[in-house]
Amino acid sequence: MLRQLLVGAGVSVCNIVIHALVTVAVVRTAQLIAAKNSSRPLGLVVIVMIATVSVLMVAHACEVLVWSVAYEMTDLTPAGADPVYFAFVNYTTLGYGDITPVERWQLLGPVTAMNGVLLFGWSTALIFEVLRRATVADPYSRPLART
Repeated sequence: MLRQLLVGAGVSVCNIVIHALVTVAVVRTAQLIAAKNSSRPLGLVVIVMIATVSVLMVAHACEVLVWSVAYEMTDLTPAGADPVYFAFVNYTTLGYGDITPVERWQLLGPVTAMNGVLLFGWSTALIFEVLRRATVADPYSRPLART
């Protein structure tokens, strides 16, 4: 069990690093766009939001691929099963149940789901913050966190 949790924690940290790097890139890009365009035309807000969500979807797809590599390395999926599909089902917490992991690695599925839920929540917060900053008159007038 400890081995499963350590592998899951390692893959989760890799995905957190990916998500942190993407977050920094999205926030910096949104800040640059906001600084250059103080009038905030509706078209610009739409473009910024489409770009933000698209980049986050690509990040999540990359994170799923990281999990699928871990599944391949641990032989988690049964013979003939697609590890990318299985990683997507776990990461999104969809849980079809058509593929089950081999018993010695069965905890990686729930760890994958936990990682996905946390990163989707992070993405939701980021989307909301980019939208907020893209629509206020002065995006730097309020701190990121309120107390």
